[in-house]
Amino acid sequence: MTGGTFGVENAELYYEVRGSGPALLMISGAGGDAGYYAQVATDLADAFTVITYDRRGNSRSTGRTGAPMSLAEQAADARALIAGPAGGRALVFGNSGGAVIGLTLAALHPECLAGLIAHEPPAVNVLPADDPEREFFADVADRYARGGAPAAGRRFAETVRGEGTYRWPDDLWRRFLGNQDHLFGTEWPGFAGFRPDEGTLKSAPFPIVLAAGAEDHDTYYARPSVEIARRIGAPWVEFPGIHMEFLRDPARFAAALRAVLAQMVE
Repeated sequence: MTGGTFGVENAELYYEVRGSGPALLMISGAGGDAGYYAQVATDLADAFTVITYDRRGNSRSTGRTGAPMSLAEQAADARALIAGPAGGRALVFGNSGGAVIGLTLAALHPECLAGLIAHEPPAVNVLPADDPEREFFADVADRYARGGAPAAGRRFAETVRGEGTYRWPDDLWRRFLGNQDHLFGTEWPGFAGFRPDEGTLKSAPFPIVLAAGAEDHDTYYARPSVEIARRIGAPWVEFPGIHMEFLRDPARFAAALRAVLAQMVE
C-alpha cells in the first residue's frame, strides 16, 4: 500500500493506493474514512488499482470549516482524485453517503467514470411522499440540534441494521467518533437534500449499477436503490449481508464486488 495526501481546493485529502490494473475509486459514507474499505481494497488489489480516501474534513484529511458542504464539492474532490492518483478515469464504488456522492459525480462529471456501483444510497427523497422514512434526515438533524453528536449518533446507529453485532477496527472507530460533528453539522444537509439527476444518469455513457444487501431490503437506505434503478433503467444487484458488510465480512463483500466490477471491464 502507498499513499499520502493530495491537494484539492482548500484541503489536503489523505488517500491510499493498492494494487495494479483498472483504477477503482472507493467512496465511503458517514465518517468518510478510507479505513472502511481497507480489507476489501487489499482483496481486490490483485486485479485493480484501488484508491481509497478520507473525505474532506474527515479523519486524516483537512478542509473542515464548519460551513455546510455541498454534494457538488464532495463530487469535485472525487473528480480531482480520479484526475490525479487514478490516472484520469476510474470505476467508482460508493456505499451509503458515498453512493450519493458517486451518483452526484456521475451526473456532474461523467467524463471521468468508467462505471459506477451505488450501494445503498439513502436517497429518501425518491420514496413515496407519504413514506415516514422520508423524515430520517430531519429527525437526526433535530436530535443533533438538541443533544449534539452523541444523541444524533445513537439514533443513526439504531437505524443501521447489524450495528453492534460485529467489531470495528479500533483505529477506525476512534477516527469516526472524531468525525461526528463534521458529519451531522456540515455534511448532513447535502445528503438530506439529495435528489438524483435522473435524466443525466439515464443517458450516462458508462454502466451504472444500483445495489443493496440481502438483509436490508426493507430499510430506508436500501429501498431507494430499487427506485433509482427503475427510474434510470439501470440494473439492480443484490450484494451479500448488511449495510456495512465490508466491515463485518470483507472477503465475502469483496467477492461480490469483484463479480460486478468484472462485468464492467469486459
